[in-house]
Amino acid sequence: MARKLYPDAASALEGLLFDGMHLCAGGFGLCGIPERLIDAIRDSGVKDLTIASNNAGIDGEGLGKLLRTRQVKKMISSYVGENKEFERQYLAGELEVEFCPQGTLAERCRAGGAGIPGFYTKTGVGTAVAEGKEVKNFDGQDYILERGIFADVAIIKGWKADESGNLIFRKTARNFNQPMATAAKICVAEVEEVVPTGTFDPDAIHLPGIYVKRMIVGAPYDKKIEFRTVRQKEAA
Repeated sequence: MARKLYPDAASALEGLLFDGMHLCAGGFGLCGIPERLIDAIRDSGVKDLTIASNNAGIDGEGLGKLLRTRQVKKMISSYVGENKEFERQYLAGELEVEFCPQGTLAERCRAGGAGIPGFYTKTGVGTAVAEGKEVKNFDGQDYILERGIFADVAIIKGWKADESGNLIFRKTARNFNQPMATAAKICVAEVEEVVPTGTFDPDAIHLPGIYVKRMIVGAPYDKKIEFRTVRQKEAA
């Protein structure tokens, strides 16, 4: 079996990055994002990236780091509301954005991973999302054609992995990581812990190791909070 565990993010990405490449990145906000791999991509200096991800992090965190260094050419995203630099670049015409409804984005990645080049959906019919897309009528209702996504590299974050690359995600941190992992030629995962092969109950595995080509241990992590909301202290 080929070696899957690498000592750090830079070595795990060695030979995979190139200008103009297409990336799939797991995560939702700052939950379940591959932090170490994002840092290594930033440090590599690779540019003109097209990235499919639910969002682009926040200013200075997550994929927001790659926006700040101007390494991103295009984002395929469903939510961009918490990133001022994203907004600035988009409104200034410096960043291309393909807005994609959240469920449609997940299905585009799942479809790409399953070898399905496209599918029809009602989501977005009659809106700007449908502009330029084929519309077909099924049983008296219109549907638009959405293309599957299949990238050069997927970067994802898992909770635990065994030495064979079988992954378990932790609760909501699973989010887009699972479909993104299948939607690329190469999947690189960062995890919090690696255990011996055979440790996991097969029924507990969320992502089979056949999809994971390279992985790193990224722990320890600092738990970051997107919005810190506190209750005002009541007067005595």
